[in-house]
Amino acid sequence: MWKLALRKSSCISSYRANPLRSTGVPLRRCYHEDVAYGYRVPKKFEYPDYSSEQLRNRQQQAALVCLVGAYRSTGHRATDLDPLRLQKKQTIPELDPARYGLTDPNARFNIDGILAAPVRDESGYSSAAEILQALNDIYCGHVAFEFEHIPDTAEKRWLADYVESTSKESRPGSDKRRRFYELLVRSEAFDNFMQKKFGQVKRYGLEGAESAIVALDELFSLCNQSGITEAVLGMPHRGRLNILIDLLKYPPRALFHKLQGHAEFPESLPASGDVISHISSSPSLNYGYKENLNITMLHNPSHLEAVNPVVAGYGRAKQMYLYDNNTDPRCALGDRLIGIQIHGDAAFTGQGVIMETLGLSNLPHFSLGGTVHIIINNQIGYTTPATNARSTLYTSDIAKLVNAPIIHVNGDYPEEVARAMRIAFEYRRMFRKDVIVDLITFRRWGHNELDEPSFTQPQMYNIIRSRPSVPKLYERRILEDNIITEADAEQTRQSFTKHLEAELAAVKDYIPQADHLKGKWSGLVMSTEAVTQIDTGVAKETLQEVGKKSVSVDDAIKVHPRLVKHHIQARLKRLEEGKAVDWATAESLAFGSLLKEGYSIRLCGQDVGRGTFSQRHAMFVCQETENVSVPLNNISAAQGKLEVANSNLSELAVLGFEYGVSIQSPNILPIWEAQFGDFNNTAQVIIDTYISSGESKWLRQSGLVMLLPHGYDGAGPEHSSSRFERFLQMCNIPMDMSEKDVVQNPNMHVAIPTTPAQIFHLLRRQMKRNYRKPLVVAGPKTLLRLSAATSSLDEMSPGTSFRPVIPDVLATNPDAVTRVVFVAGKLYYDLAKAHAAQDEELRNKIAIVRLEELCPFPRQELLREIARFADASEFVWCQEETMNAGGYAFICPRLRSILPKNAPLRYIGRGPLAAPVTGISSIFKSEQAQILHDVFANI
Repeated sequence: MWKLALRKSSCISSYRANPLRSTGVPLRRCYHEDVAYGYRVPKKFEYPDYSSEQLRNRQQQAALVCLVGAYRSTGHRATDLDPLRLQKKQTIPELDPARYGLTDPNARFNIDGILAAPVRDESGYSSAAEILQALNDIYCGHVAFEFEHIPDTAEKRWLADYVESTSKESRPGSDKRRRFYELLVRSEAFDNFMQKKFGQVKRYGLEGAESAIVALDELFSLCNQSGITEAVLGMPHRGRLNILIDLLKYPPRALFHKLQGHAEFPESLPASGDVISHISSSPSLNYGYKENLNITMLHNPSHLEAVNPVVAGYGRAKQMYLYDNNTDPRCALGDRLIGIQIHGDAAFTGQGVIMETLGLSNLPHFSLGGTVHIIINNQIGYTTPATNARSTLYTSDIAKLVNAPIIHVNGDYPEEVARAMRIAFEYRRMFRKDVIVDLITFRRWGHNELDEPSFTQPQMYNIIRSRPSVPKLYERRILEDNIITEADAEQTRQSFTKHLEAELAAVKDYIPQADHLKGKWSGLVMSTEAVTQIDTGVAKETLQEVGKKSVSVDDAIKVHPRLVKHHIQARLKRLEEGKAVDWATAESLAFGSLLKEGYSIRLCGQDVGRGTFSQRHAMFVCQETENVSVPLNNISAAQGKLEVANSNLSELAVLGFEYGVSIQSPNILPIWEAQFGDFNNTAQVIIDTYISSGESKWLRQSGLVMLLPHGYDGAGPEHSSSRFERFLQMCNIPMDMSEKDVVQNPNMHVAIPTTPAQIFHLLRRQMKRNYRKPLVVAGPKTLLRLSAATSSLDEMSPGTSFRPVIPDVLATNPDAVTRVVFVAGKLYYDLAKAHAAQDEELRNKIAIVRLEELCPFPRQELLREIARFADASEFVWCQEETMNAGGYAFICPRLRSILPKNAPLRYIGRGPLAAPVTGISSIFKSEQAQILHDVFANI
């Protein structure tokens, strides 16, 4: 036994002495790029080494070291965590003292450097029995801990010392316990009231997990006490209404008004609204400390956990704003803002967005300085028991991928829940990293109140129906402790119920209010129709200035020789000549001019700094030191900031993150670029539930730009297509455009620009108009370096703007045109080249018109262009995409409705296909050649 113990102790000692003991994700390295952008980061926490006396004591008490280590690593498996007692308390062999030769309960030990529990006597020693009791109380009670998986020794030691040294802290005072009780009772009273008044409504109540409201209240109080002024909260539907009504001060009359079938917004606003489990509130709370705590609860869609990356992005953007406007030089990331995410147990394990969002938590450009996660663990998902819902021991195990500590707590004990939150908060404050609280509860009803759960879980629900509620259990405890009386308890229930009755009666006089376009958003408007023409030109001198700045680097940055010649020198030459400006240069000119005007830009995606096609180079990496320079951040002292955020290999979470950034501030231009256009497929949930519909559902505007490289160039089935037809399908544009007064107020814009000047104007238009709309750009790949696809600085000068339609410039005699071909995207250049190869008579018979923006549908511009060709008898929509993809399905009915005398619209392009395109090169080339042939044939 003793040999085993000594061998284990030796391993522990050698681990501590290992200079690589802090490998994994270093505590502060995650912020290195944030420092480069001017943000101060907290100092890395270094736990002091053991003293020589402590080390000697550890060696002499090796068996005790092993026993304590066993409790820290496996004690959670011997705990009393399940309120339903479905999971039986286990006997864990590793926790048997005899395993380590500790058989005498009266043996005395010096625990200095071994255990931080306050069990020493006056001589500094403790008995084996006292130590064992302390270990069981700390690690095997109603709260359990997992932190031995953390690779950083300093974190583990801090957690062990904090958990152990605070284990004997006195119970909360009477006022605090009374507060807990009132929260629990009000939550139960609300659910009872809802059942009585709105019994046929799926409210997803908190019954069985009422202690979650105690957890949040304690967390809010700790935030307020510590000087945090902003909290960003995301949560699903379970218990949302309880928390809204009580903690977040959402007016009950507003909820009841909606439940009676009315809209939650004024009728004058163009909003479709949402269900009650998605509504939100953003109160300012004070728990008796200096500054208020402003809480922003974000709207959530039905798709589980999709709100999590949005919380992270919103919080990051707000954190940057707080930092840039804070005069306190001590302020570091995470000091003033905290992220809070509430999860369901089955969703936490099952939804990939959880893993993706956790994966962002310690990355530069994405970290919030720590998020507190609360899993409301009902031990069941809809009708699926835990044994079928996950392959791990705990639902929280997925968080170990970022080495987050995990605190499990039995939801039947609200005071222990509050303690768990205090430990989680202190860890986050100390280390600025994510922490998980696994709140183990139950669900009193089924998935919703109209469900019958005993169809599939009869034993679980026999137990649930035979046991008292969490508020009733806690009421018994504080009655026994004389904290309240029976009369107090009854008065608390009745007073809140009376309050709800009064709020229900007030519904008849309730007038909905809107909380949009306030604060930083004031001055913007809700759009009422599409505005496509706005002067976004910039003086040529300014363009040349910012263009030169975009490739100016400090002498300390040694740029790659190829970039010096082919990127820097080539750009300077184009700028000097004022012509043949390529795509990357025009994009830099848009960025630089906006930055100079005070806007900030966040460019995010996989490899965006360089660009997937090595075209952008918005950042230069020193070839000697690997230091990074972002030249556009050195235009002027008063400029905005360009954040070049090379993301991890995620789309769903990263796009959700950028959407969160976009709804936080209208003064940031957030751009997400997919490595290839089809990468947006894995982010479809964010596109469907937030980007395309967020303004309609919740009145939340977003100026997010999605750059999706698109074009059929032999890349095969996936990387050829951005699937922009899906975005068009989501656009709310009328099908019939024949009426003169047709109004278009698109939920988002979809463009396929073909010249650098067009992308310049598109990006500037995002910020220069007085509202925000998402913009989807099916961007180029081959056009990035195509000599024909260039622009002059004159096309970006004052008086110029984005053109939804570029008129035909190939047919020299409009009166001779008999066939008008409409096209979008890079295919235009193939058609133009083929057009030039035809004889003059044929060239004059065919006009080729470019649609640069498909949504909103460019009705007026197309009508003007069609009118130029009075003798045209044939109209063609031509695309390189398959017939069931691309723009055809969207364009066809709308274009037909404005053609003269209901002229037919002919289709030229690939036929229907299950995949976006063939992967056989010979067939691909043959199809492409056939498209070009058909455009000029039979005329």
